[in-house]
Amino acid sequence: MYLKKLALAAFLVATATGYAGAADLPVKAAASPPLAPPFFFVNDNTLEYSYRFTATDPGVGVTPKNLVTFTHFDVWAYGTNFFTVSWLRSTSNDPAINPLAPGGGIGVGTGTSEIYGLFRSTFGFNEISNTKMFSMGPLTDISLEVGADANASNGGILSGKTDVVAGLDFSFALPYKGHFELSPLFYKEWQHSQFAGIPSESLDFTGTWALETVYAMPLGFLPPSIPLTFSGYANFYGPKGSGGGFVGVGGNQTTTEFHSEQRISLDVGKVMGGRPGMFSVFGGYRYWTHKFGIASSTLIPFTTESTWITGATIAF
Repeated sequence: MYLKKLALAAFLVATATGYAGAADLPVKAAASPPLAPPFFFVNDNTLEYSYRFTATDPGVGVTPKNLVTFTHFDVWAYGTNFFTVSWLRSTSNDPAINPLAPGGGIGVGTGTSEIYGLFRSTFGFNEISNTKMFSMGPLTDISLEVGADANASNGGILSGKTDVVAGLDFSFALPYKGHFELSPLFYKEWQHSQFAGIPSESLDFTGTWALETVYAMPLGFLPPSIPLTFSGYANFYGPKGSGGGFVGVGGNQTTTEFHSEQRISLDVGKVMGGRPGMFSVFGGYRYWTHKFGIASSTLIPFTTESTWITGATIAF
């Protein structure tokens, strides 16, 4: 089609020059400068609702939770940025701490609330060097990674955590345009916490190691009418000492913490013939042991969470 249009344009110009002098021909406009590339190559935002059926809070019990999560992800010339913030609301099984109760004990509420934020940024060595020297086989890039987490809660241990991470990220390609990220990191945490009847403490934990992984792969071997994606993460955080405080009962040292989540998501937008990736639903499983680094041998129960999850995501 383009060649046909080009030929037609040449024909019209030749015809015009047969009937008009050169002075009568329109002067060709100067070529417009090329548009600058966009700062962000990818800029995705999602809003998600999810439900954890048998979530737990250490020292409290099984506490089903509703979550609303906003997530932002972008890709720019030298790396990526990922940011997420969640609002968690527990059921009445997890009543908020009542500071007016004797000893600041458990109150009589409809549940607790928590805000949790996280960001991770990477700076790709391929992008910085403008080469492909950090790619080999399934390895697509190596990056410097930095990030931080923070939360605040009015229930359980009245968690007020802040942490920073720094290290490397190794990116790998998976089949069907999937990806796998492996990040060995340095991890440093500060925590404000309080158990019922125990004065609050500001804890300064020893820096330790961490290993974070995240992955996503469309199940491209299925028919196009079944657009499913398998995704999730698995994270390990090493022992970080006692932080100078009790960390449970009796001043126990922390132990290695592990939490993971796996999901199967269905792209409803694509199934309905609309915009792919606009709306999806998911189900999955979440496992978290030694929550906050608290060893299961301490006198604080419910340091392991094992729960099914479900929810829906909309992109904008």
